[in-house]
Amino acid sequence: MSEIATPGQLRMSYWRWAMFTVPALVLIGSLMGLLSNSGYDNRWFMALDRPAIVPPGWVFGVVWTTLYVLLGLALAMILHARGARGRGFALTLFFVQLIANFAWSPLFFGMHQVTAALYLVIFILMVTIATTFAFAPIRKAAAWLLVPYMIWLSFATILNFQIDQRNPDAETLVPAAATSQIG
Repeated sequence: MSEIATPGQLRMSYWRWAMFTVPALVLIGSLMGLLSNSGYDNRWFMALDRPAIVPPGWVFGVVWTTLYVLLGLALAMILHARGARGRGFALTLFFVQLIANFAWSPLFFGMHQVTAALYLVIFILMVTIATTFAFAPIRKAAAWLLVPYMIWLSFATILNFQIDQRNPDAETLVPAAATSQIG
């Protein structure tokens, strides 16, 4: 018997990684959005001049949950590929873009730094492209799992750019106070 592990054992190892990475990314991503008050409940965001391409609020929840699941599966594949050439560099790139991703919502929704958030999303997109190229020689499927994320990041970059262009004073915008008076 020359095998170290059976194919079934190897599959189980991947799924053990995925059972950790997927919930972790969904949870951390959700917490970052929640802590930064992202979305349509944010009075500052609602006061912005938003372009017509802004999707309904529910779309963001569905898309980001799906993307974090895909990112978690891709990460599990690379974590599972012990001994693969370039694995350490690929993981470094992945975590750089992930940390930047988690910083975007607090920067945009929490600190109202629309221009800085634009530069950050461009950075995230560039590092994700590099991550995809680093993942491909290790696990092609992991690289392909990043494609929907890159497409969404491209859309998010356009959206962030349009919001930045339409709201040059976004950083200083103070929305009107909410009122509960019945007239």
